[in-house]
Order: sequence, then structure tokens, then C-alpha cells
Amino acid sequence: MADDFGTQVCGVSALAEPARRALYLYVVSQAEPVSRNQAAAGVDLPRHTAKFHLDKLVDEGLLETEFRRLSGRSGPGAGRPTKLYRRSARQLTVTLPERHYDLAGHILARALEDAARDGGSVLDALRRAATDAGRKLGAQPHTPGKQGHKPASAVQAVADALAEQGYEPRIQADTLVLANCPFHALADQHNTLVCNMNLDLITAMLDELGHPGLKATLDPAPGRCCVTLTPTPTARHPA
Repeated sequence: MADDFGTQVCGVSALAEPARRALYLYVVSQAEPVSRNQAAAGVDLPRHTAKFHLDKLVDEGLLETEFRRLSGRSGPGAGRPTKLYRRSARQLTVTLPERHYDLAGHILARALEDAARDGGSVLDALRRAATDAGRKLGAQPHTPGKQGHKPASAVQAVADALAEQGYEPRIQADTLVLANCPFHALADQHNTLVCNMNLDLITAMLDELGHPGLKATLDPAPGRCCVTLTPTPTARHPA
């Protein structure tokens, strides 16, 4: 997640340069891919300057290129194909703190589709969808430790996995507090629905990660996620 965040930031920061930003906005506003000459003329830049910035945007994954003969002719004498620029399929989203509204949207859409198909309760379908999503997140390969080292404890391993999803975990004594809610705006407006979805998601992640010594519970408080993770009674007092 950290590497992905860095890539996203680099992509967005490429647009901080005014000439580069103007070229990007010009290219994406056109109905068809444009040549460097067209882009340079469109934003009133020298051709060599436009070429430099357009290629930088390609390097950052914000634009893509194709080659085509603008004359429409082919065969001998038709001339060399022209390099054309268009918006790439890559999507960039940087939010601070980190948010994952796309994940919430997928879970909610899945729940609505399942409920409509099966004729059951939307809330039951939401719980199943959140549980399924949590299992998939828990099964993903995780980067061990903040510095690539093996986690010092099971709690740290869980914290590392949750950090990859934007939760900003903080270990406080034997409790794991999540300083950030990836679904903050949704939880603010639809508290009970989203917080229970979040609880089911994290519970399923814990199950998939194989750490039965921790339990996710609803424990809302200002300025943090509504879910905290605490040791189970067996983990607190081993037999």
C-alpha cells in the first residue's frame, strides 16, 4: 500500500508544473488523440517544450501514446505515422487521511445485487458481502513489518495488514486502536450501517489472518475508527 501511495503521489505531483498541467488538461479535453504540434498550439508552447512535458506525462502513466498516419493514407509515400497522445486508463486518487470509498461501494453494490436476486434482507446480504471482502483482504500477500522485517508479535502482524488498508493502527498496551476510518464520510452520514459493515470486514480479515487472540469490537470514539481490536479472554489469561 505504501508503494502504491507513493506512485499515486508521484503521478499527481507531475501535474503541479503549470505547463505540464495545461498540456494534460488540453489532451484529455479533446475528442480524439492529439499530436505534439496540436498540443503545443493548443496551449501556446514551443514544440520542443510540449514534447518534453508530454513524454513526462507518459512516463508517469497519465497519458498513453499511439501512432497513426493523420493523412489517412497507407502504403509507400504515405509518410511516417504521427505520435499521438491520449488520456491513459490509469486512475489516480490521493486522499489524506487515506480513504477507500471504492471498497465500500463494491461491498454495498454486491449486497444490493445479492438481496435483489435472492429476495432476502439487505442487511444480511451486506454482512455476507463485507465478510467475503474481509476474507479476500486477509488472504492477500502482506508486506511484513514497516521496514520489511518480520513482525515482532501477532498484534504487530495484524497492525501491518490493517495499515495496508489505510486504518492507521496504533498499538496501545494490548489494544489495537485504528486512528483512521477508510470510510469516514460514509460512516459520518450512515453510522450504524457503515460501522457494522466495517466490523464484519475487519472480523473476517482477522479470521483469514489466523490470529484468534484478537477480537474486533465496536468501540466508537471521536477522531478514530469505530472498531478496536482487543485480546480475547483466552489470550489475556492463557490456561
